[in-house]
Amino acid sequence: MSHKNHKIHIIGAGVSGLVAAKVLEEKGYSPVVIEATDRVGGRVKTDIVEGYQLDRGFQVLLTAYPAVQKHVNTEALDLQLFKPGAVLFGEGKKGTIGDPLRDFSLLFPTLFSGVGTMTDKLKMFKLQTFLKRKTLIEIFQEEEIPTQIYLEKKGFSKEIIEQFFRPFFAGIFLEPHLLTSSRMFEFVYKMFGEGYAALPKSGIEAIPKQLLQNLERTEIRCNTKVKRVKNGELLLENGDSIQSDSIIVATDAGDLIPNLSGEERKWQSCDTLYFETKNCAIDRPLIGLVANSDVLINNVFFHTSLQMETKNKGQLLSVTVVQKHDLTEEALVARVEKELKAVCGIATSRFLKRYVIPKALPALDNLQYEVASSETQLTGGVFLAGDTQLNGSLNAAMLSGELAAFGVVEKIEGMR
Repeated sequence: MSHKNHKIHIIGAGVSGLVAAKVLEEKGYSPVVIEATDRVGGRVKTDIVEGYQLDRGFQVLLTAYPAVQKHVNTEALDLQLFKPGAVLFGEGKKGTIGDPLRDFSLLFPTLFSGVGTMTDKLKMFKLQTFLKRKTLIEIFQEEEIPTQIYLEKKGFSKEIIEQFFRPFFAGIFLEPHLLTSSRMFEFVYKMFGEGYAALPKSGIEAIPKQLLQNLERTEIRCNTKVKRVKNGELLLENGDSIQSDSIIVATDAGDLIPNLSGEERKWQSCDTLYFETKNCAIDRPLIGLVANSDVLINNVFFHTSLQMETKNKGQLLSVTVVQKHDLTEEALVARVEKELKAVCGIATSRFLKRYVIPKALPALDNLQYEVASSETQLTGGVFLAGDTQLNGSLNAAMLSGELAAFGVVEKIEGMR
């Protein structure tokens, strides 16, 4: 069977599915991507609401991600860089902590922040230096322990753990107890130390849009929902079926594949609320962290501290909530506004939109950086991709799509 005649279908037009299509094109194939929603992007999307640019959940791109450097033209994204630090709110205090080696303006605020001891700050620098010498493969071969225990074993004080590490990494892991694997902590800490957090000027959806624009021989079918996947066949919600020689499932596979239906995937969830404010309480592109254990707010960010392609006249603030709650939207908005005022000194002008994200990140055990491409094959013609296969990161989403595409190509080449 020639390249041209081999039918390859990819379910899911998120970042993983788009990278899989990119790699298949590079190998001479012309895949078809099946997407349930109205456009590509998966969990990486941006909406324009009342003249403001709202990402679906507070997300950042880490420029040090190897898969991003390989598959994305970051220069074309017009990346806006965050400062390497954070503003800490809690216990009636406000302080700034950051990496003065990469941004000298953060030296004195960090030294006099009153957060953590000088020993803590030296330990943070030593940990960064240690992880720079450690490869990603080595990190993901380490014994897994909860991040909380990892930090305690490294000798960090309770104060720096509670006031910085917990709110910062709770916002990344989307769980407030730092139970996430130490492998993930080391990986993320290394990535922050070797690059920058950034956002494209037009929003996070610029990443999948660029991947889409660079595809030349891939067909994208949006608004097409797959109900079930069998070897060699896709059954659609509308009753139609599609014959396929190879299928890459680049979305949660549990509901699509019969022999996986008993394996319920666990997910981390969050709420992201957007507000308009008159003033930018953090005048530099620094994330704001809330350390109070009795508040819902985990982190805040003024998106208008960065250049944005679409903006209204006011300041745009996002608030992330990772703690579980049973509040109605009206009650949640009221509580968040009250906490913003009391804890952060931030007054809102109006509420714009809430995003409830029940499947924000997969909750995984035995995190991996990569696997052999052959391990992406579930059955003869079905391959799995997505960050659920490795670890909850944009890097893993891209890498898993690449590995699944390689798996398909190896299967086809072996048939000749």
